Formats: sequence, structure tokens, C-alpha cells
Amino acid sequence: MSKKTIVVVGAGQGLGNHVAERFAQEDFRVVLVARRSEALAEYRQAFETKGYEVSTVACDVTDAESVRTSFTKIHAEVGTPDVLVYNVGITTPDAQPLDENEILRHFKADVLGTFSCIKAVATDEFAKKQGAILLTGGVAAVSPFPGYTCLAIDKAALRGLTLAMRGELEPKGIFVGTVMVCGIIGGSEHFAPANIAEKYWQMYQERKDWEVRYE
Repeated sequence: MSKKTIVVVGAGQGLGNHVAERFAQEDFRVVLVARRSEALAEYRQAFETKGYEVSTVACDVTDAESVRTSFTKIHAEVGTPDVLVYNVGITTPDAQPLDENEILRHFKADVLGTFSCIKAVATDEFAKKQGAILLTGGVAAVSPFPGYTCLAIDKAALRGLTLAMRGELEPKGIFVGTVMVCGIIGGSEHFAPANIAEKYWQMYQERKDWEVRYE
């Protein structure tokens, strides 16, 4: 059987790379996607040092054309993926005073980018492979906290998008789910990225609940 492939959009030394490594430990080929080529080169070297098969693609998820180009490259180089993880999220406090432009800047990365990537990956071939789409949610979707209005809006929208895409794609054989992170990633041993990453592997294996909480 050919090796499976996971595409992690929002690669980084926090949760993104730990999710990728968790799947790599199960003999998945890894495609790391992020905005900065320099950072991707470092991530690639770290994965190759551990013996994992990895490739990288630079992409601006706020630009739909960049997303389309990136996934065309992924399909050409490694074929149809088996798993998409969307882990992009602007988690910094709101700019003050908060205005419409700032809300839109966050929304483009956190939500519109998610939609663009789902649209690019959810091909007929992805459906035939019973592909899985796993999205990084957050407790701000249901329990907003002061100074993070953008994050609350976006995580709530992402939660709704998960349900909408699940309804559309599940009949085709594609699983769509979200891991709601109910704490600060890396803020404690419990919320260490490697521990949270285990939830993504569990969700992929079980393909049962559309939402699981890590709390």
C-alpha cells in the first residue's frame, strides 16, 4: 500500500509541526505549508533529521490564488493527500482601537483561508480516498474573553464552517472535524503541543465526532 500524505497548513514550531510529526510517526508523508520560505527550510531540515519524508510549500492563505497554486503543486509532487489539517490562526490580542480592517485581516487568515484550502483539497479523488479535513478550533468560539474579539468571531465562524462542510462533504466520504483547544497552547504541560496533537490522530482514526474538546 502506498504511503499516505498529510498536508499541514499553518506549519510552525507550536501545534502545526507537532501534529505533522504525530502523523509522520505513523509513516505518513508530510507536506508543511506556511507563509515564510525561510521558516519552512528550517522545519524541513528538522523533519529530515528525524528520518521523516517531508516536503514544503510556501503559501499565503489570505490569497485564494496562492492557495490554488500551492495545492496544484502539492497534487503534482505527491498526488492526492489523505489528510488536510488547517492550523492557521491569529491569536494575538486585538489592535486597539479595534476597527473593521483589523477584523477583516484576522478573518481572511482564520476563516477564508480555511475555506480556500478545503475547496482546493476536496476533489473527487480525495473523496475516493475517504480523506479527512481536521481544523484547529478554540474555546473562544463559545466563551469569548476580553481583548480577543477577532479570535472569538473567527473561531465561532470556523465552528460553523466545520458543520457546513461536514454536511456537504460527508455524503461523499470526506470526514470534516475540529479540535477545540480549550487553553493556551504551550501554556502548561497539559497543553503542550505534542499532547494536543494526539487528539488529531485520535479524531482521524475514529472519524466519529465532528468536534472534540481538548481541555
